[in-house]
Amino acid sequence: MSILFTGRSSQGASQQKISSLQKVLMFFVDHVRQALASLGELWRAADSMLTIAVLGLAITLPSTLYVLVKNTEQISSGWEQAAEISLFLRQDLPAGDIQQLIRRINAWPEVEQVVHITAEQGLKDFQQRSGMGDALKYLNKNPLPDVLLVMPTARHTGPTAAALLLDKLRNEREVEFGKLDIDWLNRLHAAVEMAHDLVLMIALLLFMAVVVIIGNTIRLNILNKRSEIQIMKLVGATDAFIQRPFLYTGFWYGLLGGLSAWFAVMLLLWWAESSIASLTELYAHDFNLTGLQGNELLTMLGLSIGLGLVGSMLSVYRHVKDIEPQ
Repeated sequence: MSILFTGRSSQGASQQKISSLQKVLMFFVDHVRQALASLGELWRAADSMLTIAVLGLAITLPSTLYVLVKNTEQISSGWEQAAEISLFLRQDLPAGDIQQLIRRINAWPEVEQVVHITAEQGLKDFQQRSGMGDALKYLNKNPLPDVLLVMPTARHTGPTAAALLLDKLRNEREVEFGKLDIDWLNRLHAAVEMAHDLVLMIALLLFMAVVVIIGNTIRLNILNKRSEIQIMKLVGATDAFIQRPFLYTGFWYGLLGGLSAWFAVMLLLWWAESSIASLTELYAHDFNLTGLQGNELLTMLGLSIGLGLVGSMLSVYRHVKDIEPQ
């Protein structure tokens, strides 16, 4: 008797496990079915393609501006690394004092490299570049001092850090004066910061427009299916079950809008690449535009999907609840 009871209890436990597994499977199957059904309905609707195109264009503008700012930073990073401080030494310094100064500055953690340009090398270079070689031969004494070119480390190429390093170098007794053209660095950083803020503001405005467009589209879709929703509520369908296809519609709007924006950005970069290549050839510089990388593409798609879900939620949770059977 106990054996029979044990067998029945084990059989009941296994049936309970199977039913729980079936519930989990049916939950996912139901979601997949509703997602595919909403995608098919979206594909059959002619006006949905226009909505996706509008969403793609709205996301394309901030994405393109982001790519342009990113490439600008890529170019300017090379200029920032090329920042150097020119130290003009006092006249008639002994060679030993100059070498001692070079060793002392090289030991600083802010300094990457020190290049010594002797007075003779400076005069020779000036003769070649100025075209006054014959006139300079009549000089009784070389008027140029020894110059040290100090290259800061990557952490000290910014305007503030480079200015602090320049003040520190000027305090050395062997230095007559130092020079750093830091104004262009300040203007460069200000322009890049302004571009970042501009991209952020435009992105926020356009993302709000995307949410409004998707929300209004879902609202019209809900109103067109008002009678169907009333019938579904009459037969006992829950609000969550009725809302789910509309939420998936917002998901598909966001995903397809993000993919169309990515395609548009790639098309614009391909179009501009030949013009940029012609421009960089004039400056003997090789530069290639970089588009959206893998993580950036995933971020853009995730953001567009999130906007689609937010827009659909705002309409679904408001309007589906208000529709009740007569």
